[in-house]
Amino acid sequence: MRRLRHPGLRVRVTAAFALGALVISATIAIASFQITQQTLLSGRERSALRAAYFDANVTNAGLAADYDPDVHEVLRTLDTGSSRHAIVYRNGRFYSRTADTGYTKALPADLQSLVGSGQTAVQRVRTDSGPALAIGIPLPDGSRFYMIDSMNELDRTLRVMSLVLALVAAATTAAGAALGAYASRRVLRPMHVVADAARDIAGGDLTARLDPATEPDLERLTTSFNRMVDQLAARLERDRRFAADVSHELRSPLQTLAAAASVLARRREQLDPRTAQAASLVTDEVERFQTLVTDLLELARADQAVDRRPTDVGELARQVLARKGFDPATVVTEPGADLVWPVDRRRFEQIIANLLDNAVRHGGGPVAVRLGGTPASGRLEVDDEGPGVPPTDRLSIFDRFVRGRAANARADSDGTGLGLALVRQHALAHGGDATVVDRPGGGARFRVDLDLTQEQPSGSGPADGRLG
Repeated sequence: MRRLRHPGLRVRVTAAFALGALVISATIAIASFQITQQTLLSGRERSALRAAYFDANVTNAGLAADYDPDVHEVLRTLDTGSSRHAIVYRNGRFYSRTADTGYTKALPADLQSLVGSGQTAVQRVRTDSGPALAIGIPLPDGSRFYMIDSMNELDRTLRVMSLVLALVAAATTAAGAALGAYASRRVLRPMHVVADAARDIAGGDLTARLDPATEPDLERLTTSFNRMVDQLAARLERDRRFAADVSHELRSPLQTLAAAASVLARRREQLDPRTAQAASLVTDEVERFQTLVTDLLELARADQAVDRRPTDVGELARQVLARKGFDPATVVTEPGADLVWPVDRRRFEQIIANLLDNAVRHGGGPVAVRLGGTPASGRLEVDDEGPGVPPTDRLSIFDRFVRGRAANARADSDGTGLGLALVRQHALAHGGDATVVDRPGGGARFRVDLDLTQEQPSGSGPADGRLG
């Protein structure tokens, strides 16, 4: 079952800012709308009620002026405009200034009951033309005066206001998200600088440091980081010096042993069979010991910074093949590939040499050396025709002093167990890695990927202001 990937810190911070802005803006918008709506409605009701009382007094005066008044004519004397509609209920009949277009049906029964009991009543209703305010006022002669006051204009105002508040809330949310993205980028920028410094250190630049004065809030982090790097550099330097000193001290007795072994080797025919066999074993082991000391010296230098220079790796590979007695035509390049790579020539040369030696010892010899890749990454592959590498051993064979099962099964003893470890060490120093896969048709394919986009470490110290 595939696990869901959690969003990154920058996404979470941006979402938190956006959500916070949305909640705040929505709360303010809703509160503002409700307060404004209540204020406008209350004011509208008061003005409508004053107008209704005025029209009711005019209507009452007109009805009282005649024994048998013309109600329609009395209503026509009212100045109601187009937004108000007056209705009179007299002697069980409703009278309207104009043709009744459903306004009488819009009067709620509860409102009519209250007015019939002698109380003034106000209620919001909805007519065929939209929302309105129904006002009922009892008249002294027992008649009832009703006013239907349209609220379409106020309703349109409230709709526009709600749309504006919604747009403001959306804009505030977008601004909050933008602020969150900016803040997260500002907050995480020191972390990216720390990651870059850690990458440089992993690439061998042990002079990389952070400036505690640039970000006062991260002074503890930068100080601890620099102290850690100092301790790591000191420890690596001690280990390197120890390996270098031991290897150097072993060179003198080894040279003496090699000279003595060469004398025995030249006089092997003059010795009896058992002594000749012993002399041969001594010669082989001294040679293997010399190779081991050389590899240890190289490991001691492996932690140093990579010296990247533009190098024609195709020509370099052909030179290494020729020096080791192989056909330079073994090199296979991708058509159109740019083989001038920014690499450490010494390290890359040893990668090729160690892979060729490994193919000779354990794979029956190299059958192809492939070079290719992209402008951002380079790839070196060395194919052999041996038994291959079991999947369980494909990681461990790149560790120091580890040899594959196939080599152990053949009782090969001329390897030091450091060749592939050096290959991976040099690959990591170039920002890449070393792996092994099955070769189509049988055998093993050792693959080295290099990052060609890394810049040459500057080697500058705290004055660089990495957190600036």
